[in-house]
Amino acid sequence: MEWSWFPVQLSFLVATAATVITFFLGILAAYWMVAKKVKGRAIIETIFFLPLVLPPTVIGFMLIIIFGNNSFVGRAIEAFTGRSVLFTVTAAVIAAAVVSFPLMYQSLKTGFLSVDSNILGAAKVDGATDWKLLILIAIPLAFRSIVTGVILSFTRAFGEFGATLMFAGNIPGKTQTIPTAIYFAIESGQTNVAWYYVLISISFSFVLLLIINQTRVKR
Repeated sequence: MEWSWFPVQLSFLVATAATVITFFLGILAAYWMVAKKVKGRAIIETIFFLPLVLPPTVIGFMLIIIFGNNSFVGRAIEAFTGRSVLFTVTAAVIAAAVVSFPLMYQSLKTGFLSVDSNILGAAKVDGATDWKLLILIAIPLAFRSIVTGVILSFTRAFGEFGATLMFAGNIPGKTQTIPTAIYFAIESGQTNVAWYYVLISISFSFVLLLIINQTRVKR
């Protein structure tokens, strides 16, 4: 195994795509749970947080079951695109989005809960719709929590390993990300190659977490 920029580039691509997905899903889910009196809220949020506590292999297994060639979803995707989603970059993005969603959701929920309900109530009296409340009031006022959610979600997606390995595989030049590259570099005795990827991962994650801490200090 030789050093390559491909795992680094793919990790950034996968993490960015997964963060975009979790951002929009998280915004809708968090605002819906906070603004509406949802029945079965405890059960729904428990499902949202399952990826935080389940072993990555379980998540990978469930993704294979859901998107595999023998499932309705998998067959529908293959009929529409002409190929299976398994062992593709799309699979890596899906796996990263699933495991990083809870962090995005929790940060956004915390941010929306911090918004003064009197402000939202006054806007409703003035005729603001739910969409206007979300876009013009809730999101701007919860901006710092949103930034935290985006960074945490990105770093989690950037470092995803277990579910990605099972669902997307480790195909050099195709689906190999930094975590899988590190694992197989160590397996093949390429410690120096593993160190390169480890240092990149640690440096980048450190910078992002430092941004979060500085944001909190300024509050």
